[in-house]
Amino acid sequence: MSLLEVSRINTFYGISHILFDVSMESDRGEVVGILGRNGVGKTTLLRSIIGLTPPRTGRVVFRGHEVQGRPPFRIARRGIGFVPEDRVIFPDLSVRENLEMGVKRGGKGDWTLERVYEMYPILQTRKDQMGGTLSGGEQQMLTIARTLMGNPGLLLLDEPSEGLAPLIVRELGRQIQQLKEEGMPILLCEQNSGFTLRLSDRTYILEKGRIAWSGPAGELEGRPDILKTYLGI
Repeated sequence: MSLLEVSRINTFYGISHILFDVSMESDRGEVVGILGRNGVGKTTLLRSIIGLTPPRTGRVVFRGHEVQGRPPFRIARRGIGFVPEDRVIFPDLSVRENLEMGVKRGGKGDWTLERVYEMYPILQTRKDQMGGTLSGGEQQMLTIARTLMGNPGLLLLDEPSEGLAPLIVRELGRQIQQLKEEGMPILLCEQNSGFTLRLSDRTYILEKGRIAWSGPAGELEGRPDILKTYLGI
């Protein structure tokens, strides 16, 4: 059984049908990339999994338990961590206080302040600085690190490279690669195909709310026809 199984979900915003019979899966220790142009449903897929926009039909199974229809906080407690695109932080709290906000009540696990500082040394340097004064790249690192403080069993990343300078994107990629090597399963939604394919084991392409292609990331790298058709590159 896969760590995460999404089976034929249909998700709506009001009367607008966004996801059409979408099925995908993610296994332990792998990075799964979700590619697609802006507006094809990538964020909605993550929101469907975490429960922010529950699918109207279909199943979402995590660690053998159906989680569709449950409140987001209960899904998070089961071990799914979500890093949204808009880098929500507490601007008037220090970096350390932001990180401590990610700790689940009574939660224990491998991710501690010390381990987070080891992976993100800039956050240790900035630990007493207010979150709102950080650069965009530092805020992105803080949102990921805060989610790790909850010791998730699966990490959902929504457009983590969006709006970041190339140097910061490379550093972010190095950090995601390190998480992958440490066995953290990651579902990575991105428009940046090069960034995603370098990190992913398997890839899905969304087009108009449907899965248009799926397969090994290495195979997609050798298919410029598919990249051009669905991603315009």
